[in-house]
Amino acid sequence: MSTGLFAARSQGPQHGQATLRKVGEGNSIARETWLEAALRTIPPGHRILDAGAGELQYKRFCTHLDYVSQDFGQYDGEGNTVGLQMDHWDNSRLDIVSDICSIPVADNSFDAVMCIEVLEHVPDPVAAIRELDRILRPGGTLVVTAPFCSLTHFAPYHFSTGFSRYFYETHLSDYEILDLAANGNYFEYLAQELRRLDSVSTQYAGQRLGRLTKILISLLNRRLASLSKAGDQSQDLLCYGHHVLAKKGGGSILDEKPGTPPAETPLDSPIR
Repeated sequence: MSTGLFAARSQGPQHGQATLRKVGEGNSIARETWLEAALRTIPPGHRILDAGAGELQYKRFCTHLDYVSQDFGQYDGEGNTVGLQMDHWDNSRLDIVSDICSIPVADNSFDAVMCIEVLEHVPDPVAAIRELDRILRPGGTLVVTAPFCSLTHFAPYHFSTGFSRYFYETHLSDYEILDLAANGNYFEYLAQELRRLDSVSTQYAGQRLGRLTKILISLLNRRLASLSKAGDQSQDLLCYGHHVLAKKGGGSILDEKPGTPPAETPLDSPIR
């Protein structure tokens, strides 16, 4: 499912990315292409919070904005060594170090908020959405991406997956959804995991794939590329994740349930 401004930017190779990548290799490329375009819609000078900013890898798309970063700052790159890890992680450049569900700033503090591939690392993602709503001013822009399906990564800070279109339609029901786009589809996802098979089988089964198996995978990926072009609607069954660009209305999600977290730290005095 894909609607809105940037639908074509987030899909499989049928939308022009076949010449740029192979089937199953476009997850992060498509997401960053979409994100850069979405952030360009925010007027210059607007204040944006990058919630769960990590190493500030998306700050480069915000040169026209007043950028503020936030993260809980506890991931060190190694985690508990389970699943996919980064080996090294630098939290030294964060402006605000806090729980994403209790960010120490006043209500309506930001013109825009982005939260990119973060919700799966939050024990209560709905509470996180509500906090982002609290700090976003009415009429402000919310930019969110999260995986629909992902392997364990950044453990022990990996709590959930399965963020479908219905998650956003339910929890952002008071927002105007400007774009809700699936990244990839069923066939793209299968190809991604087939490309990972050799490293996974080596690490977890102690066996490298043989030459014949690699040839079969290559042939199967060619077929998956063809199926991806023909079966774009399979994104409703499985995809990498969803990209959301939304505009906050005059009200607030918090209006439905009381309990706004206290937060009064001035923006010009960031917590480090």
